[in-house]
Amino acid sequence: MKILIADDHELFLNGLEFVLETEFKDSEVVLAKNYTEIFKQLDAHKNFDLIITDLAMPGANWFEALNRIHQMTGETPIIIVSAVFDKEILQKTLEVGVSGYIPKSSSNAVMLGAINLVLAGGVYIPHELLDNTVNNKEITQEIKTLQTLSDEQVSKKTPKKLTPRQIEVIKAIARGLSNKLIAYELGLTEGTVKVHVTVILKVLGVNNRTAAVMEAVKNGYISKSEVNL
Repeated sequence: MKILIADDHELFLNGLEFVLETEFKDSEVVLAKNYTEIFKQLDAHKNFDLIITDLAMPGANWFEALNRIHQMTGETPIIIVSAVFDKEILQKTLEVGVSGYIPKSSSNAVMLGAINLVLAGGVYIPHELLDNTVNNKEITQEIKTLQTLSDEQVSKKTPKKLTPRQIEVIKAIARGLSNKLIAYELGLTEGTVKVHVTVILKVLGVNNRTAAVMEAVKNGYISKSEVNL
């Protein structure tokens, strides 16, 4: 796996590099210290599997920079790791196509859990910023679901109940569609799809898309003939 990480604080950048190389043994981690260096890396190497970046850095306005990064990388998930803790900014990053927003104060365990969730196709929003994050009824309902789901509710003893919209999304995943294509097919934003995927993973008690499809088949939401992964 090839990961691009960017931060204008060298100590944090090197620490994050160490954490990622320890967790993802076969990964190649590329460093950048500002948005200008990010763009240079993306011009030279377009095959990154994950981009993790600070928000406020030299080289560009963060909103314009994230738009450009998303346009340059397509389906590559983007995660923000920032000391900025603002709901309006979080909402704007989701609208741009960011898949995760991790506070810099997070523990290594929380950060790695968020990264793995994003790599599975979901979206990570810190609990402190869940309330009223998005002005979208569908997303608001899914965020409320995330807030109320407990470990007991997603245990094997509890029935795995998906909503009609979640079933549409998991069926699209079973056909091998990307979040972007699912969004196009269902008339949703990509950020909305990512939140649906996050809830689906939580409800089904799994940590990746393939396992979610298999669990959905087991629970009768998808027939084996509909699976094309």
